[in-house]
Amino acid sequence: MKQLLCFCLLFLSAQAFSQLPDFTDLVEQASPAVVNISTTQKPPSRFGGQMDLPQNIPDFLRHFMPQNPRGNPRGNSQERASLGSGFIVSKDGYVLTNNHVIEGADHIFVRLNDRRELEAKLIGHDPSSDLALLKVEANNLPTVEIGNSEKLKVGEWVVAIGSPFGFDYSVTAGIVSAKGRSLPNENYVPFIQTDVAINPGNSGGPLFNLDGEVVGINSQIYTRSGGFMGLSFAIPMNVAMEVVSQLKENGVVSRGWLGVAIQEVDKNLAESFGLKKAAGALVSQVVQAGPAAAAGLQSGDIITEFNGKEVVLSSDLPHLVGRVRPGTKASLKVIRNGKSKRLNVVIGELPQDDNMLASNRVPERSMQVNRLGIEVIGLTSAQRKQFDTDGVMVQSVNQGPGANAGLINGDIITMIFSEMIRNVDDFERVAKQLPSGRHVPMRIVRRGTPMFITLRVND
Repeated sequence: MKQLLCFCLLFLSAQAFSQLPDFTDLVEQASPAVVNISTTQKPPSRFGGQMDLPQNIPDFLRHFMPQNPRGNPRGNSQERASLGSGFIVSKDGYVLTNNHVIEGADHIFVRLNDRRELEAKLIGHDPSSDLALLKVEANNLPTVEIGNSEKLKVGEWVVAIGSPFGFDYSVTAGIVSAKGRSLPNENYVPFIQTDVAINPGNSGGPLFNLDGEVVGINSQIYTRSGGFMGLSFAIPMNVAMEVVSQLKENGVVSRGWLGVAIQEVDKNLAESFGLKKAAGALVSQVVQAGPAAAAGLQSGDIITEFNGKEVVLSSDLPHLVGRVRPGTKASLKVIRNGKSKRLNVVIGELPQDDNMLASNRVPERSMQVNRLGIEVIGLTSAQRKQFDTDGVMVQSVNQGPGANAGLINGDIITMIFSEMIRNVDDFERVAKQLPSGRHVPMRIVRRGTPMFITLRVND
């Protein structure tokens, strides 16, 4: 019996092993189109070399650039460093990589699988998506097959090929851990998260599905040590090819712009707005004369759908809007005062400076104590211009609902319970009418940043 049990276990183990994917054909076919990218650049000082990064960098997401490129003898005019990977997307020599791989380079070199080394021309780069398009003078080059990253599923096997730590054509494999990840300071890329081993030097390298198609570009890792820790992030290929198209055409990338500031909808905000679940992007500010304002979008609206795609997290919206070409019509589904509403908007072009608000109002100077336990004062004309808003400013916070809601001195209250607060009279009127025993939304501007908080009055 014991022998039979051991046999069964061995049989099951062998059967499970036989079901694991074999990557040999994929690697053999795809590797020729993967390249190593190196650059030269002038040293930052007359002494040559580059300064090392500080050793006490906190645990942030990092690009995969080597922190200590090889030094050069004092007096050399340029330093050569192997920085990353890339891949060929067309037979006539277009190569795609990360922007941070070639950023600041004076010369860029692409080393092919057959050991040829060609100097590349920078066609265009896009720091917002961390992508760069290069061109080498060659014909009939091997190319990758471009896949559809939208079809990727969580749990699916994926393979990375690159040059970690300078070890050319290293292959690692894993699974898709998540899709549509938003990372700090990365507003326009819905990253693919994987557990594929990625290290410095993999930057710009391809991420393949089991069909041998490129579905992503390895771009970032989360690390405490500077090396792989099980969290890798890749730019979806669908996003990348949209960027490539614009870089080929114009050398730069223009992005869609809605003209709103948004925030996450938490449980209390959802309750205060009468939502069944905490989802959507809460509009905390609408840029005057922007696309959203022209379409009739208002502060307090909750965007739950953009062009037919559900907006679950507020971070979903920039990804969707940014990929729409300026001048294109888009549809929005919003919740306003508890009711669903459809709006059509003509998407604008993302400006260099989002601060396009303007307001000129007559100043008001009066102070009142109210049922919220706070003292407020009307804004002066200078404050209205400085903060680009109407409202009342919190002067002091006593014990009561205002303190419980987290209000602090200097907060500017602009809306309570879907009622705009333009002056002290508006504030007093709305405060008196607030329902007791339930959360209501309050829009404030704190240190220049608009946001919603929840207020609960218990009379």
